[in-house]
Amino acid sequence: MNLRPLLAVAVLLSTALPALADGQVQKLITAADKARLDKYDDTRKAALAEAKAGNPTDIKQLDALLAKPVVSFSDKDLTGNWQCRTIKVGGLSPLVIYGWFKCKVTDDGSGWRLQKINGSQRTQGRFFDDGEKRSIYLGAGSVNNDKAKPYGSGPQTDQVGYAFRNSAKEWRIEFPSPYYESKLDIMEFKR
Repeated sequence: MNLRPLLAVAVLLSTALPALADGQVQKLITAADKARLDKYDDTRKAALAEAKAGNPTDIKQLDALLAKPVVSFSDKDLTGNWQCRTIKVGGLSPLVIYGWFKCKVTDDGSGWRLQKINGSQRTQGRFFDDGEKRSIYLGAGSVNNDKAKPYGSGPQTDQVGYAFRNSAKEWRIEFPSPYYESKLDIMEFKR
């Protein structure tokens, strides 16, 4: 039996398919959130351009965050307690940086799960592999102590973003076109 044609087909398929380590995200993501990720680069560029009209001190903080190198997720465990804050970029205001709150990442055996524990705007959701240096976050937003709806409940609560790790003690999620207030939300995490 000649295996060369079979190997050629396998190589062709592996290069033609999306580079997702976990195909589960494609089964769960809503069409609206897929569209938001498809427009991520353009949305991010427009939001960052608007941010340049913000407070110079805030601009320096944003620039410093975005200048950090992006490193692999593969050799680190994100589980545990984190400080987290949201940065709203573009939209109603050029740039707003909120204070630090508490977040927690757990692993339920199927992957990392995030929960923002306090603050008025909360999120909880799950991460999916999207290459070595990026993950996709699917979550649901809630306000104060309101119970979060499950992901897929609608555009007012569904959240989608790309997660990037900067070091063992720092990472972030970038949410393109969130439903409320801004063009781009960045949730920053540090130990």
